[in-house]
Amino acid sequence: MPYDTQPVASHFIDGQYVEDTAGEPIDVIYPATGQVIARVYAATPAIVERAIAAAKRAQADWAAMTGTQRGRILRRAADIMRERNYDLSVLETYDTGKPLSETTIADATSGADALEYFGGMAATLTGEHIPLGGGDFVYTRREALGVCVGIGAWNYPTQIACWKGAPALACGNTMVFKPSETTPLCALKVAEILHEAGAPAGVYNVVQGMGAVGAQLVTDPRVAKVSLTGSVPTGKKVYAAAAAEMKHVTMELGGKSPLIIFDDADLDSAISGAINGNFYSTGQVCSNGTRVFVQRGIKEAFLKRLAERMDNAVIGDPMVMETTIGPMASERQLAIVEGYIAKGVAEGARLVKGGKRIAGAGFYIEPALFADVTDDMTIAREEIFGPVLSVLEFETEEEVMARANATEFGLAAGVFTADITRAHRVVAGFEAGTCYINTYNLAPVEAPFGGSKLSGVGRENSKAAINHYSEVKTVYVSMNKCEAPF
Repeated sequence: MPYDTQPVASHFIDGQYVEDTAGEPIDVIYPATGQVIARVYAATPAIVERAIAAAKRAQADWAAMTGTQRGRILRRAADIMRERNYDLSVLETYDTGKPLSETTIADATSGADALEYFGGMAATLTGEHIPLGGGDFVYTRREALGVCVGIGAWNYPTQIACWKGAPALACGNTMVFKPSETTPLCALKVAEILHEAGAPAGVYNVVQGMGAVGAQLVTDPRVAKVSLTGSVPTGKKVYAAAAAEMKHVTMELGGKSPLIIFDDADLDSAISGAINGNFYSTGQVCSNGTRVFVQRGIKEAFLKRLAERMDNAVIGDPMVMETTIGPMASERQLAIVEGYIAKGVAEGARLVKGGKRIAGAGFYIEPALFADVTDDMTIAREEIFGPVLSVLEFETEEEVMARANATEFGLAAGVFTADITRAHRVVAGFEAGTCYINTYNLAPVEAPFGGSKLSGVGRENSKAAINHYSEVKTVYVSMNKCEAPF
């Protein structure tokens, strides 16, 4: 039985659904039709207080459990998510508009991978023994931070709720998670499943709301850590607020990532990389390689073949498995993308294909392919967050590397080439946190994910995430008599 789009209540606090209609109403709009499919209410200050208090109360007992016990609960939650993958995927599609062909393989499954990975790691989180001269030694303890706040983006609501929750809980922290007000439904199911799997009340809480709710969470003195996925402007505000109280932070922000295609690359493979890096999730992926630098010798062949392959995209009802391109997540985002396409044309880029809004219900637009894009154009400098692919021509490796790095962002970067020496040389030269050789946009939980420069601080996933959700306590043990100068 698929989940009802109207949740039991707006919030999940202390192991149960909680409603408070005094908060500002938030309509949940299905992007494929533009229709309201649910309503939740933003958390009032009292609801936020209740969630933080629950997380604070639960944290000591949760941290006192063995890592094996915590891990068992996380792994059980992963199993439940996989068993319910189809229903969770349908809900994700209602929440975001992403096609079911995508959500069934990339969303709840990715969340389950994170729960399983960090569940398996929880029992291995140990300190170390450091021998010193004269028999003294030091040992370290890896300890939880306390209450963590997660703030999610609207493009991957299930995945982000797990990417933040899994390492936090594995380390013995508790969490209050605020999903995007655009996609509020999926995180509630993550909380429900974790509780069903055995997570004690208060360990993982979800509250709805906009910026004011986020601000209350971030500035609460009981909160030890803030992890945000979102835009650079939002990240700067949240980072500053957290830094004012010396809180731990992870910021996974936007990008304007380069994808370099040399003339010796396998053409269809490179085009697949460009499609995955620009049109997957209707272009609403932070790490997208939206500046596609194509070497002059193959540029026209690349454009011709890419335009042909774009004809194979199936734009339509996201609930139909054959659909490969769904709507934009919101009417606002659709308008933003239309504005950027108009700017591209106005500034002299050549619109090779697509870029038109599709008439009818829902927030649909054709994927857009631009050629003759130059580095100074708006579409080559600003993050669009939509299905807009810009092709820029280059001649030499030295030239393209300087241009690729000439951006304030540094989330991702990719290269397609048959020359393995050049491939490694290029990724070594990229100013970006997550790089790809002969593929693009894969994010397995085993690998660290995150950016440099304005694209963020810290890393999600992998063993690296453990360092961002725990701290090391050093204990010096003397085996000798303590002496002093007087």
